[in-house]
Amino acid sequence: MQLVIGNKNYSSWSMRPWVLLKGLDIAFEERVVRFDFEPGSAFYRALAPLTPTLKVPVLVDEGLAVWDSLAIVEYIAERFPDKPVWPRDARQRARARSLCAEMHSGFTQLRSLCPMNIDAELAFVGQRLLATEPSLHRDLARIGELWTDALAQSGGPFLFGEFGAVDAFFAPVVMRVTRYGLPLPAPLQAYVARMQEAPGVREWIADALAEKDFLEIQEPYRDVRGAVPTLKR
Repeated sequence: MQLVIGNKNYSSWSMRPWVLLKGLDIAFEERVVRFDFEPGSAFYRALAPLTPTLKVPVLVDEGLAVWDSLAIVEYIAERFPDKPVWPRDARQRARARSLCAEMHSGFTQLRSLCPMNIDAELAFVGQRLLATEPSLHRDLARIGELWTDALAQSGGPFLFGEFGAVDAFFAPVVMRVTRYGLPLPAPLQAYVARMQEAPGVREWIADALAEKDFLEIQEPYRDVRGAVPTLKR
């Protein structure tokens, strides 16, 4: 299997299936296609034979291309039924899929206001946004509800007990919480800490920090034209 992804520092959608595969010890080949959204770019030329959406991630397995992170997760679950992609219990699987679907289509304010940027320390930006954006508080409150309920029912250490699809889907949220200094109750901060140490997540973070490929279009809060990125104030 080959997983086609974008820049690890920025690509939250790529992060989800990558950390799931790593966390479940499923072998795959990684292919990084550098973000470049100019018409006719190498990014679009690489994706054109694989997906009509021209977006990452894409999973390629024996000539089959599967795009969209949610579809990729479902394919992994069917391809590797012995792995705990979803909870074993049918009712819990339904709940887990509901959480993934909500993450997949929701939390638009958190996504737009706090784009994933693992290399950056943006707590100053986070405090400014919290002071001016009520919608960000609403997204954080809803995430807190989902995580609290899941951990209470499963007993942890991850949202449905074992590391699985739901944790992988919320991994980019963990990156946003830590990089933007966003507040969560203490029990959820403990979950955030566990997530950062989960094998696949820890490896993705290390790769993202080593990347040093800063793109102006992905940096609303930093000036990356110089050798060292500086915060835009």
